[in-house]
Amino acid sequence: MASSIHERFADLPDPRRAQGRRHCLSDMIVLAVCAVICAAESWSDVVDFAKAKLKWFKTFLELPHGVPSQDTFERVFSRLDPDAFEHAFIQWTKALSGSSGGQLIAIDGKKLRRSFAHAWNQSAATHLVSAYVSANHTVFAQLAVEAKENEIVAIPKLLELLDLRGATVTIDAMGCQKAIAEKIVQAKADYVLAVKENQPHLHEKATALMMDVALDHAKSGQKHSDGADGTARYGFAETVEKDHGRIETRRVLVTNQVEGLGDIAEQWPGLGSIARVESIRDVDGKVSRENRLYISSIKDCDAQRMGQIIRGHWGIENQLHYVLDVSFDEDRSRLRKGHAAENFGRIRRIALNLLRRDTTKKRGIKGKRLNAAWDHDYLLKLLTG
Repeated sequence: MASSIHERFADLPDPRRAQGRRHCLSDMIVLAVCAVICAAESWSDVVDFAKAKLKWFKTFLELPHGVPSQDTFERVFSRLDPDAFEHAFIQWTKALSGSSGGQLIAIDGKKLRRSFAHAWNQSAATHLVSAYVSANHTVFAQLAVEAKENEIVAIPKLLELLDLRGATVTIDAMGCQKAIAEKIVQAKADYVLAVKENQPHLHEKATALMMDVALDHAKSGQKHSDGADGTARYGFAETVEKDHGRIETRRVLVTNQVEGLGDIAEQWPGLGSIARVESIRDVDGKVSRENRLYISSIKDCDAQRMGQIIRGHWGIENQLHYVLDVSFDEDRSRLRKGHAAENFGRIRRIALNLLRRDTTKKRGIKGKRLNAAWDHDYLLKLLTG
């Protein structure tokens, strides 16, 4: 019972001295994961939950000294090596959901807004960067951004942890960096990177190029255009969604004529195409427009596919960050000592992966958590699959 979690984390280095150690680290992880699945939001919640379920836990965990105290949980997880914990987390995720290779991998960061020690220094709040595969709704990796660093430093470290072969990696404008693009290409993967004013020269050139392509498209009126050599020059796709008084039109224009960027095209490893997404929102007659630019190593002009990739990236916001805030109340967590915020965040993501993996309950995450808290058999099913 609960063997997959217990076994995968059994070799995790324990930060405590062997002398006087009363509680097994892997047991503590199982207790914490079960408690968080069942709506625990703090170490005191974890302890209360474990004590209430002690008789049941003892059917598959030894727990010779009962449930660890709140101080023990806080001390151990604040000192637990987050890199070692992440390595074990990735190995467990691979065993649970398979490799991330060949998938659409969205990478984005999230700040734990209340994980600061002093209100006058909120910049010290923990910032986590996650890799999310929307196809199976799974968090594959997570790293914390070190103090006085930013996502540009953390993203390459995160990429090194992942199996990227054949995958398409999407990152917002913060990750639009030549070194990051090169790392993705070297890993035999494709990238789609958002372009904003943090890359002013590239943004200016890409904007001008896509305006020219848009004029060509307007003149021809065709969904795609071939050059003199018969190869595709640009592609166009449009989708319209209507819902409760809102009409949203998305127009995707893609060109592989990257030489139109001039010398800058050669500076970006593997650059194969430029895309522009125009979003037009009509909400009860009030219309707004937004244009977004992207660079990609994908060399074809399949605008429909590009639109699906770009929309897929937002799964990390809607299906991960939003759920962690609404269902797990992550933004209100005040854990901040040592590595506690990062490691508890990893516990939340383990719990979320287990909840998302189950398809027997036709309920949302909140409903599944309630069912797990009420029903031992369902909680055990989540743990063991």
